[in-house]
Amino acid sequence: MAPILIDSPDIITLLGGGEVNAARLKDALNRAPRLVAADGGADVALEKGLTLEAVIGDFDSLSDVTKASLPPEVLHHVAEQDSTDFEKVLQRVRAPLLLAVGFLGRRLDHQLAALTALVTHAQQPCLLLGADDIAFAAPPDLALDLPPGSRLSLYPLAPVTGRSEGLEWPIDGLAFSPSTRIGTSNRVTGPVRLRFDQPGMVVITPPEALGALLAGFAARPAAPAR
Repeated sequence: MAPILIDSPDIITLLGGGEVNAARLKDALNRAPRLVAADGGADVALEKGLTLEAVIGDFDSLSDVTKASLPPEVLHHVAEQDSTDFEKVLQRVRAPLLLAVGFLGRRLDHQLAALTALVTHAQQPCLLLGADDIAFAAPPDLALDLPPGSRLSLYPLAPVTGRSEGLEWPIDGLAFSPSTRIGTSNRVTGPVRLRFDQPGMVVITPPEALGALLAGFAARPAAPAR
């Protein structure tokens, strides 16, 4: 098991080296000013004049200039190549929630890897904030107060069953899997409650849902220590 490098009672902003939407980054930092970078995300942080609490990764995309400009105690080099830098962070940071910017957009393979990491390491709740979407691994039970008509998509990365309230097309009794049934472009009709019988579902909402998502995750019981 990877050692916990940061154990925070506060939510944390995580910055990646992919496409960074300025509005999403501002949203994240306004709510979670503590900033951690995944490898090359540190270059983005320094370009924007942001102060980093930690950089975690294998440093294959971290520039020498940025590396030399940061205090040694901020740098956490993880040499293994069997996981992505995003996974390295999810395994080594413990916080109520991560707001991750710079992981959606630009490269499809990187987006797919990030979505897979969300589900694989769902013990660390994380919202991926992109220009047009927020994506996260569905917890077993989540209540959300979203405006009627809001888009809410469900995309399974494994066989998943569950139940819902407040969706135009309920999911009760449906067997989801990436090869047989997905649940994109559902719509909110009222207060939403999602329950899933096993992990593996990714939930996708518009970025305007951030406030409701923060409230929904804050209302959940604290995750057990790991």
